[in-house]
Amino acid sequence: VWQLLTLTGIPAFLLPSPAAAAAALWNNRGYLAEHGLITLSEILTGLLLGSLLGVALALAMILYPRLQRWLMPLVLTSQAIPVFALAPLLVLWLGFGMSAKVAMAVLVIFFPVTSSFFDGLRRVSGDYLDLALPALGSGLRMAAAVAPIGAIIGEWVGSSGGLGYVMINANARLQTDVCFAALFILVLMTVLLWLAADALLNRLIAWSPE
Repeated sequence: VWQLLTLTGIPAFLLPSPAAAAAALWNNRGYLAEHGLITLSEILTGLLLGSLLGVALALAMILYPRLQRWLMPLVLTSQAIPVFALAPLLVLWLGFGMSAKVAMAVLVIFFPVTSSFFDGLRRVSGDYLDLALPALGSGLRMAAAVAPIGAIIGEWVGSSGGLGYVMINANARLQTDVCFAALFILVLMTVLLWLAADALLNRLIAWSPE
């Protein structure tokens, strides 16, 4: 369908052909790999910190019920604010380096981990807490799928490296084929990250349903 659309006269700077995108991916492989590693490091760091924060918040609310009345509204409020609105502030506060992108990723990631694990914990008694681990696994799988969102948004707002930086620069130069190449790497990275998390969780939580 993509190839057929390019045959209808759409300018290449609006929609390059699949072959043009593949050529851009190959011709810029070194450049894209360099910036892809930057984005990957931001995603993995954000995923680790966001997951730890989510687990800690869920455990805190289960172990200290009074704390839930204070923490849960804060957790929900953090998700009510669009991440696009927070991105410029985080870049302003934390600079154009890796910190702002990791912070964005953490904001996106910790909520599904917190909500899924907390829901699982409160459904079982203290003697059967291992039964809540599949719920944590669901949250971690979801976190792996959405982890790139925060990093890419942060890179779009302000950065000197990463796939978001590549896409913004390519867009300004009407290099749509390079945008597609960077997007392909980002999609591949996200799918592989989810598959890796899923395989690890299936091994660690063997009693969890498929």
